[in-house]
Amino acid sequence: MIEIGAVNVDIGANASAEEGEEALDDSAQKVNNIIHSFQLKPTSFDKKSYGLYLKGYLKNVSKKLKERGASDEEVKDFQTKAQGFFKKITANFKDYEFYTGPEMDPDGMVVLLNYREDGVTPYVTLWKHGLSEMKV
Repeated sequence: MIEIGAVNVDIGANASAEEGEEALDDSAQKVNNIIHSFQLKPTSFDKKSYGLYLKGYLKNVSKKLKERGASDEEVKDFQTKAQGFFKKITANFKDYEFYTGPEMDPDGMVVLLNYREDGVTPYVTLWKHGLSEMKV
């Protein structure tokens, strides 16, 4: 979590004796760094619609893996592990928040946000096989 919005500027001058201290609007807010930095947008699913989305998404990722030269064994391993993780997601479905990229691409990855056992520390889950390197 990061704090955004508030800027404290100290110009080194004393407050005017006649005017007193000016009150500033402190509009600082805490946001999730990943959600904020990548401009992710909240979206929603029920279990059935998420399952349908994920089935299509994982099919596309499997196709991309083959295009990148992955063996049939590697693709099958990915699919098996993805299916196992899908069961974990659906078992704890109510705990997840769903986010999509700023372009809201229906074929793109949906980022999963959940919280650690303390209920305060957020973490995100991404499908690593669906990521591509950004060139800067």
